[in-house]
Amino acid sequence: QVQLVESGGGLVQAGGSLRLSCAASARTFSSFAMGWFRQAPGKEREFVAAISRNGENTVYTDGVKGRFTISRDNAKKSVYLQVSSLKPEDTAVYYCALRFTLGDSGDRIFIRITEYNYWGQGTQVTVSS
Repeated sequence: QVQLVESGGGLVQAGGSLRLSCAASARTFSSFAMGWFRQAPGKEREFVAAISRNGENTVYTDGVKGRFTISRDNAKKSVYLQVSSLKPEDTAVYYCALRFTLGDSGDRIFIRITEYNYWGQGTQVTVSS
């Protein structure tokens, strides 16, 4: 069974940064596209960033472009989200997600919740004014 565990969240002041990590228990981690989503209080879960299987393609939602960076380390079976220049509106529980589907091309990107198969339990990011 595939399991994802997020870490690295915390309480920071506006303008600060954090590095969120997601460790996966998967036999062939490099075969899976990965993504990050977040859910703020009282709101629906939304897309934040995604990275292709081969790590060559990334995409970000407009609200975080230029401030957040997604990356992966296949040797460590981990995906990361560097979040910088944080704003109070970034406060949310951040989730990593894994897509496992036969036939996907290595350079494809997925941004919809329904396109992912496995989810972590989330890590809280709180940004104070």
